[in-house]
Amino acid sequence: MSSTSVTNQPAALASLQVIPKVRIYGVPISKMSMKQTVDYLTKVIEYKQPHQVITANPIMVMAAQDDPSYLKMMQRAELIVPDGTGVVWAANHVGQPVAERVPGYDLIHELMKVGEKKAWKVYLLGASNEVIQAAAEKIRTTYPNVNLVGVRDGYFGDAEDAQVIQAVKDAEPDLLLVGRAAANQEPWIGKYKEQLGVPVMMGVGGSFDVLSGKLKRAPKFFQKLRLEWFYRLLQEPWRYKRMLLLPKFAVKVMRDKENVTKP
Repeated sequence: MSSTSVTNQPAALASLQVIPKVRIYGVPISKMSMKQTVDYLTKVIEYKQPHQVITANPIMVMAAQDDPSYLKMMQRAELIVPDGTGVVWAANHVGQPVAERVPGYDLIHELMKVGEKKAWKVYLLGASNEVIQAAAEKIRTTYPNVNLVGVRDGYFGDAEDAQVIQAVKDAEPDLLLVGRAAANQEPWIGKYKEQLGVPVMMGVGGSFDVLSGKLKRAPKFFQKLRLEWFYRLLQEPWRYKRMLLLPKFAVKVMRDKENVTKP
């Protein structure tokens, strides 16, 4: 992994800053800015402390309300960043604003920029073989000093978990990016993060599709209007059922304003 070695693990843990958070229906959302987040995760990699990073959106928060095990998994994650604009809005609405939105796709690139300087080892896991190979080529071209130590599609079942975990462990990455279906992306990382032992393990959703060129990132106009979700819906109309949770989340937050941040 990275060149920094840790001889005193408690001291290394103590040196990591306490993350300011706001709880949205029990989900602890980081208030840190993009820069603070990248600086924090850089330290995590230097100290080799396994961290699960979740890029949270309203759909995930709503899923956690319906599934106690999903909520517990999110609460056990070491870092949850406010990816969705709805999460940022909710934090502002209840008077505990986050510094800014921290989109997962942008966070990948910011981490790659640091990885380029520090020659981090990165493992890509997820999507179809065609998509993940194209995403890998994009990273190799854009960040040639990043060391891609593993690239594998996300189409594997429970019976193959042990094999996949061993392959990741053998590669000893500093950063593991996982892009699988919503139902088994974060839960899979949460279940195996101790066995994987990777400093930064992050679910990246459809970011591999964008990296590969299969999907286009929303233009700046849509981003400024906080309508990236709508642009993605235009590209993937089959997602409309999931998107219906966005207005439900907004109505719920407005209705529950005094209780949103309560345990």
